Amino acid sequence: MTTRTCPGCQTSKPLDFSFSMAFQPIVDVVDERVWGYEALVRGLAGEGAYAILSKVEEEQKYRFDQACRTKAIELAARLFADKGTHLSINFLPNAVYEPAACLRATLAAARKSDFPLPSIMFEFTEGERMVDVAHLQNIIAEYRRVGFLTALDDFGAGYAGLGLLADFQPDLIKIDMHLVRDIDTSPARQAILSAMLFVARELNITVLAEGIESHAEATTLRAAGVRLMQGYYFAKPAFEALPGVDRAILDQNAGAAVAHGTIATA
Repeated sequence: MTTRTCPGCQTSKPLDFSFSMAFQPIVDVVDERVWGYEALVRGLAGEGAYAILSKVEEEQKYRFDQACRTKAIELAARLFADKGTHLSINFLPNAVYEPAACLRATLAAARKSDFPLPSIMFEFTEGERMVDVAHLQNIIAEYRRVGFLTALDDFGAGYAGLGLLADFQPDLIKIDMHLVRDIDTSPARQAILSAMLFVARELNITVLAEGIESHAEATTLRAAGVRLMQGYYFAKPAFEALPGVDRAILDQNAGAAVAHGTIATA
């Protein structure tokens, strides 16, 4: 079957700036290991994401999205010692015109780098109410067909709420840091998290909590049943490198404490 050529391939404006990536670990607190790393856009001198994203014009979104995927895969292939370590890449749903066609560069980069497709996860965030849910359903279906994981980022913020899960079910949801912050002292946040975890279990969706900054937040989340975590408490992003994780959160209910040292990295 011939794959259609998407409009982005034909009309997208070339990028007139360069960029690179930083990596932040995603920790499995049950197995006490680094499950994966999220690739985060940075300037060539390590400038923050905003310095790059602010340069992206509307006509450049497609090429920028494609370039981010390729750059993340190339760097991860060079840095990851264990090919089973997951690579999480952010993508722009509105920059995907025809899912199969828009994956060609991604697949080519993975083949060239010998990076296993099941170890690649694509995160998407919708800052606005989705007007084309069917398009996103098609993207998720095609990514799964190829072998990728998908994740809904910033879950619980803005429109990225429970209603979206009625229309499509990603492999993971990332609990927004607003709900994570001070969850150890907030009965309301704890109740909301409990409801989210129940729904996720019913839909066979893995939960990842992001933006964790304290031991108390991490242990509260662990006690609630959250296994995957990410945040400054574990490690800040490292530019074109894999940061070490200094602290592993063990099962508080089993009488374990924070294990100071280093978790095995990829």
